[in-house]
Amino acid sequence: MNVLIVYPETVNTVTGNLCSARQYKDILTDLGHDVVLSEKFEGQRAELLIAINAQKKNRDIVQFSESYPDSKIVVILSGTDIYPEPSESSLHSMQLAHSIIALQNKGAKQVPDKMKEKVHVIIQSVVNDGPCSGIESDRKGFDVALVSNLRQVKDPFLAAEAAKMMPQESNLRILHAGFVLDSGFDEVARRESIENGRYQWLGGLDPFETRKLISSCNLLIITSKHEGAGRVVGEAIVSGVPIISTCVDGVTGVLGDDYEGLFPVGDASALATLLQRAEMEEGFLDDLTKNCISKAFNFDPSREKDSWNKLLVKLS
Repeated sequence: MNVLIVYPETVNTVTGNLCSARQYKDILTDLGHDVVLSEKFEGQRAELLIAINAQKKNRDIVQFSESYPDSKIVVILSGTDIYPEPSESSLHSMQLAHSIIALQNKGAKQVPDKMKEKVHVIIQSVVNDGPCSGIESDRKGFDVALVSNLRQVKDPFLAAEAAKMMPQESNLRILHAGFVLDSGFDEVARRESIENGRYQWLGGLDPFETRKLISSCNLLIITSKHEGAGRVVGEAIVSGVPIISTCVDGVTGVLGDDYEGLFPVGDASALATLLQRAEMEEGFLDDLTKNCISKAFNFDPSREKDSWNKLLVKLS
């Protein structure tokens, strides 16, 4: 098939949407399809449109539907599409779609009942490139990765706040990788890096540097208020790095509601308690690691490729 993949504009930053678009192109190309990536629909003819982000790409979806009524449309649901609730534009995109992709099991629950028959759960895979040599450190300590672009929904400075609550003997260091997407957050990150000895903002990193960071750290933290299915969840699990996260569907949809490394959204004190346990309580970090590794099968590339192949055969 001739496939057009559209994704939200990146403005010279590396976003999860961009990484997803590139990954889908590689998978579909391997399956024998002719794939083009674009930040917007500009009249390109295609037999299939794959739109990443139902809300932000609603206009593209509408225009494509009107331009090529005989072509098919697949909509990939991002976190902001469905949390806390789907917007009108997200619902409109779902309505026009022939298939809807949820990126974790709980995502399907946010789709209205009348559209659920169109939903397919396809977890994004992670290629295990083997051990990476991580970010070089000049000290021995307890390093924690925070991979989160600086935008309000990610609550990007909650970890820095929690770090200040750690006991004096802690060797915790938060290493924060992320591009600035909300105005003014770069100033906050720079100031926090200067004033908070347990926090360092690394700026935006490319995907390879991000994987190096995660693999070099003792654990990954996720502080999002809403999360559809953060790509870093899979990156950490495949690298054997445990996760501490807000209790959001994008994480519990993979790790389960009973995962011990969860804390309430916005609760810096609860995060600090978990970080202290991970650093100082014997066995706790190992338990989190074992739990995460047990979910690694979800991110097998052959599993995702097979799911896409079955879907596209069904649509063709």
